[in-house]
Amino acid sequence: MCINLPLLLLLTHGPGRVAELAVAAEYSSKTDLDYEFGDYRGKWCIDDHGFVYGIGEVYYPSPTACPCTCTVDGPVCVRPKCPRIHPRCTRIRYKACCPVCEAVARVCVYGGKVYRLLEEFRLSRCERCRCEANREVYCSISDCPAPHCVNPTYEPNHCCPICKTGPNCFAGNRVIPAGERVNIDEQTVCYCTYRDGTWHTHPYATCEQRENKCWVQVVSWLLSAALLLSICQQRGQRCPSRPDTHSQG
Repeated sequence: MCINLPLLLLLTHGPGRVAELAVAAEYSSKTDLDYEFGDYRGKWCIDDHGFVYGIGEVYYPSPTACPCTCTVDGPVCVRPKCPRIHPRCTRIRYKACCPVCEAVARVCVYGGKVYRLLEEFRLSRCERCRCEANREVYCSISDCPAPHCVNPTYEPNHCCPICKTGPNCFAGNRVIPAGERVNIDEQTVCYCTYRDGTWHTHPYATCEQRENKCWVQVVSWLLSAALLLSICQQRGQRCPSRPDTHSQG
């Protein structure tokens, strides 16, 4: 139950007494409330509009104030657990001492910058973001495949490295192209090999020793001579000293 303060004065003191208090207030620094209700604690509580509440009643001292309980020691107010306000709220009003959002900006705020709904933007060469309809920003990072070369380069506005000269591999300190047999020196030839079931090259080449042509010729001559000698011995004939000599008639 609540009672308006002027009405309470009128009912308890009558019109004449109320007029006297009003005249006395003009000549005193104290108000009529100080005179009449200086010891109101323990009896009732008064809100900002002058309404009086009895002991045990719950009331709101002002439209934006928290709920209070009138006690013999005065009002005891407790702030309830208020819901969280949206970070992009543009208009707030208070209801039962808790802020309530009435309008939310239709934009996304990320990294101190404002983006329109459905707007896409990049944070880096590999990180792409989008302002979604729910005013939240979602980002994704590009997944780069493994390069097919040992010397990839990074180009402006490209997230993943690229192989400018195509697939290749290392032959010692030298980079050789894939698909070719490359002579490293007079005795060594190298080539790139691929990983099983893929087009990815191994980082290091496979190298082989090249055969010596002079040595091959010597071995070939020795084999020919041994074969001819064996044939001659089987036939009981005299063999020439050299495979390329012919008997004179």
